[in-house]
Amino acid sequence: MPRCGTPFPQVTALTAGPGRPRAGWWSRSGWRICPAGPAAAEAGRTALVVAGTPQIRAGEQLVFLKVIAAAPAVVRRDGKVQAGGHPADHARLGALEQQLDELAGPGVIDEIAAQATLGGKVKGKARRSMTAAAAIRATILMALMPDADYAAVLAAVFGDLALVPWQRPFKVPTPKVLGTWRAALGPAPLAALQALLLAAVGGEHRDYDYRAVPVGNGGHELDLGSIDGSVIRVPDTPANREAFGSTGTADDSGPYPQVRDLLAGDASTRATLAVVSGPSGGAKAEGEQALLDAMIARYPEVFTSGRVWVLDRNFPGADRVARMLATGTHLLIRVKSDLALPRIGGFLPDGSYCSYLTGGGRRWCLKVRVIEYHVAVAGQDVPEMFCLITDLHDHAAYPAAQLADAYAWRWTGSETALKEAKSAIAGAGPILRSETPELIDQEHAAWICGTELARALARAAARRAAPARKGRLAGQEVQPRQISFTAARRAGLDSTRSGAATASLPAAIIAAMHCGTLHDLGKRRIVTGRNRHRDRKTKTRQAFPAAGRSITTRTAAAQVSVCRPAAA
Repeated sequence: MPRCGTPFPQVTALTAGPGRPRAGWWSRSGWRICPAGPAAAEAGRTALVVAGTPQIRAGEQLVFLKVIAAAPAVVRRDGKVQAGGHPADHARLGALEQQLDELAGPGVIDEIAAQATLGGKVKGKARRSMTAAAAIRATILMALMPDADYAAVLAAVFGDLALVPWQRPFKVPTPKVLGTWRAALGPAPLAALQALLLAAVGGEHRDYDYRAVPVGNGGHELDLGSIDGSVIRVPDTPANREAFGSTGTADDSGPYPQVRDLLAGDASTRATLAVVSGPSGGAKAEGEQALLDAMIARYPEVFTSGRVWVLDRNFPGADRVARMLATGTHLLIRVKSDLALPRIGGFLPDGSYCSYLTGGGRRWCLKVRVIEYHVAVAGQDVPEMFCLITDLHDHAAYPAAQLADAYAWRWTGSETALKEAKSAIAGAGPILRSETPELIDQEHAAWICGTELARALARAAARRAAPARKGRLAGQEVQPRQISFTAARRAGLDSTRSGAATASLPAAIIAAMHCGTLHDLGKRRIVTGRNRHRDRKTKTRQAFPAAGRSITTRTAAAQVSVCRPAAA
C-alpha cells in the first residue's frame, strides 16, 4: 500500500472556464489541484497536470470535483452523456470492506452473493434496483447503525452513486425492497461470510504478536483468550418466542425472547475468534455449557496449545474440562466456593498447590493446579476471594501471581468486548430488529461481521499509529484496545457514505483514502488501565429519573495477594 501523500496523476479535475482538463490528486482534506511542484497547502505533496495544460494561476476559477465512480460513457443521440452499468456494482462498504479484502481476499462478498440461492419474491436474473451483494452489504451496515431505519441504511450504502446520471434511471431502493431481498437471501450467505471472517481473524492473530499481557516465562509464553456468554433480546413475535424462548422466568413469560451467545475472543485485542448461538429458554434452551461443547466441536482450530483460556465460575466440570484439554489447549478457570479441591502434597513455592477434579461419576480424576488469592481495592470493605484451577502445572514457568493477573483480563477480553459489540444495537435492551427466526440468524451473523470488521479496522490503525510522545505510554507500541471501537465503527460508516472505496475507483485513490482513514483513526485513542472498579450492578440508564444508578466508582490499583501457608 502506498504511503500517504503519494501523488496520483491519473485523477483529474476540470477548469470552470474555457480550457482543457487539469489533473489533480486526492488528499485527506479533499481534492487538490496545483501546478507541478511542492503543494503550498501540504508540504511534500505535489500533483501533475495533463500534458499541454497551461499553468494554473492564482485567482483562476476552478471546479473541484469528487470522483464517485468510473463507468463506461453512454452518449445518447441528443448529446447527453450518461454512465453505463448499475450502481449496485460500484457500491462498497468503504474502509470496512477494504479490511475484509485484506483479511480474506478480494471480492469475498461478491463471491458469496454469486453463490447465493434466492427465494421468496425475488426470482429470475433480471437486473433490479438491488442485487444480492448490495443486500448483504446493507444488512452488515444495518447492524452498525443502531439509530438508522432501512431508508437511512440504503442511503449510506449507495451514497453519492445515486447522483450519477445512469443510463437506466436509478433511485435508492425503498425499505420494502430491502426487506424483500433480506427474506430472499436467508441466513446462509451471512453465515458463510461470518465463518470466512472469523477464520481470517484467527489467521491474522497468528501472523501478528498482539499480546498485551504476559502469560509464561522463558520461552513458555502463551496467548490469552477469554470465553463468556451473553444474551441478546429480539422482537417479541410469536415466531421469535417459539424459536428462542426467554430467560428469567420458569414459564417463559419474559418480556422479550432472547438469543444466547457464547463468544471466544483474544483478550488483548477483544477480537472474536469463535461464536456459537442458541435459544435462551423454552423447550430448546441451550445453556452456556452446552454451547461450549458445540464450540469445541465446531472450532477445533481455535483451541491450540499456544493459547490459555480464562473462564468464569459457570464452566468447571471435570468431563468438560477434560474435553477441552484433549484439544491441546490450556485453561485458567475460576471455581465456585462450594467445590471441594483436596490438596495433593505440600504447597508449591509460589503458594499454589495441586488437587484434582472427579469425573465420570467419580470413576476417574483430573489433576489440576489451584491458585487462591485475595483482591483488595481501596474503599472496599472486604477483599474478594478468587480460586482458580489450571492445567499449567509448572509453577516456575507460570507463577501464581502471573496467572492471577492474567485472569483479570477476562473482563477486558469478554465483558468489555461484549459491551462494545452491543453498542451497535439499539432499542430496549439492546435488541435486534428482525421479526422472524431466519432473519434473526441473518442479522446476528451480520452483527458479528460488522463488529469484527470495525475491530479489524482498529487493529490496522494501531499497527500504523505512532507511539505517544509523552505520558505513561510514551514510546510504547499502540495496542489495538487503545483505539476507540466507537471511533472505528464511525470511521467505517463515514468511508462508506463518502464513497471512499467504490469498486471502479483507481486502486491508488482507494489506497490513499484508506491510508487517510487509518491515520486519522490512529489518533482516536482511549485511556486504558485506569484502575476503575464498580460493583456488579445494572449500569444501563434507568427508565425513571428518580431511579438513579447509585453505583460507586473507585479509582485505585487492585492489590492481589496470593494465599500462602502460614509461617511455622
